[in-house]
Amino acid sequence: MYVSAAMSCLRPSKIQAGQGSFWLAQPRREVDHLPAVPSYLSWLTFISWAYLAFCIGSGLFIVADFFRDHRQRMWIMHLVWPITALYLGPLAVLLYASTRPLSLSGSPQPKGRFRELMKQADPTREQSAVAVSHCGAGCALGDIIGETTLFALGGSVATFVAGSEFATRVVTDFVLAYVLGIIFQYFTIVPLRRLSLGKGILLAMRADTISILAFQIGMFAWMALSHFVFFPAPRHIQPNLAVFWFMMQIAMIVGWFTAYPANVWLLKKRWKEKMPTYPNLEVMESVEVIQTQSPGKIA
Repeated sequence: MYVSAAMSCLRPSKIQAGQGSFWLAQPRREVDHLPAVPSYLSWLTFISWAYLAFCIGSGLFIVADFFRDHRQRMWIMHLVWPITALYLGPLAVLLYASTRPLSLSGSPQPKGRFRELMKQADPTREQSAVAVSHCGAGCALGDIIGETTLFALGGSVATFVAGSEFATRVVTDFVLAYVLGIIFQYFTIVPLRRLSLGKGILLAMRADTISILAFQIGMFAWMALSHFVFFPAPRHIQPNLAVFWFMMQIAMIVGWFTAYPANVWLLKKRWKEKMPTYPNLEVMESVEVIQTQSPGKIA
C-alpha cells in the first residue's frame, strides 16, 4: 500500500543510456495538479484593461472640465460624475455633457408658479438618469472600498463576517454602499430643502433606500454569476486582476439599469430631487418634460 501511494506521486522520465533507454520515476510537480488556465482569459484581460483605461480617462476628462470653470451647482456632483464614469465610461460623459448647461453654478433656476409646475411634471429621461447616477456613485464607491479592503485583509478575515467569502463580500459591500449612498443623498436634499441634520438624514434614507436596494440587487446578481458560473473555484478572480474589476464594472452597469425604474417612481413621488432643473417652459419642452399637457393648458 505504501509503495503504491508513493508511486502515485511519481511520474516517469525517459533516460537515454548508450544504445538503450530506460524510464526513471520523478516526483510529480504541484503545477501538474492544477486545471489548465482558460484560453479566453488572455483576450478578456486585454478587454478589461482597455475598458478600465477608457473609464478612467472618461473620469479624468470630467474632472478636467470642472477646472475649466464648469463647476456644478451642487458640490456633491463633483464626486458623482467622476465615480459614475469609472463604470459607465463614455455614457457618463454624454450624460454629463447633456446636463451641464443646466447644472452649472449660477445657471438660471425656475421661480414662482413655474417652479411648482416643474415639480409636478413627470421626470425627463435625463433627470431619471442623473438620479440613478447619484445613487450609483455612492454604491459604486462603497463596493470599491469593500472589495479592496477585504482583499487586503486576507482570506481568513474575508470569511469572518458571513461564513463564506462571497457572503462576506455581499454584506460588506451592501453596508458600505448603503451608508455612502445615504451620505450622497443627504448632501443633495439638505441644501435644496434647507433641513436640519436629523430630518435630512431621515429624508435621505426615504429617498435612496429603495434605489440602493434596486442597484445592489442587480449588481449582486452579476457578481454571483461571475463568482459561481464564469469563474468558479478554484479559478476565482481577485481584485489584483483587471478582469475582476471589469466584472465589477459590468455589475455596476446592471445595477444602474435595475435602479432606473425605482428612481423614476421616486422622482414622481417627489421623494428625490429632480436634477437638472429647467428655468422656463421652452427648455422644458425642448427636453420633452411635458408628456401629457399641451403648452396651451399650462401657459
